[in-house]
Amino acid sequence: MKEVILIELGMGVDMHGQDITKAAIRAVENAIYHNSLPGLRNIIEKLGGSEMCVNVRLALPCNYDELDLESVKKVFPYGKITVELSQGGMITSNIHMLADKGDISHEMYIVNAAVEVGY
Repeated sequence: MKEVILIELGMGVDMHGQDITKAAIRAVENAIYHNSLPGLRNIIEKLGGSEMCVNVRLALPCNYDELDLESVKKVFPYGKITVELSQGGMITSNIHMLADKGDISHEMYIVNAAVEVGY
């Protein structure tokens, strides 16, 4: 990405089911769902960019190999999407293991996201 125009931060949690993808999607949605950037494409074109770029940085506490990157990318309606992963986030107790919610342990996963938009 040549120029970053916007950075938004978010956090997502999967309280039951231990699904790292669900927590990551919620973190990205938390970062972007309070924004409306209707003129951003025009700004990028005027600044010399041909395509909007979105770089997603995710801090995951575990299960990198279980993360479905394509599902995370589908959150964005357009743009060239890249995803970077790093250690972070948190695993903590959800106190109650609920088999009917898909729990396999007493853990909940917390993922942090930074979403950079530019060209």
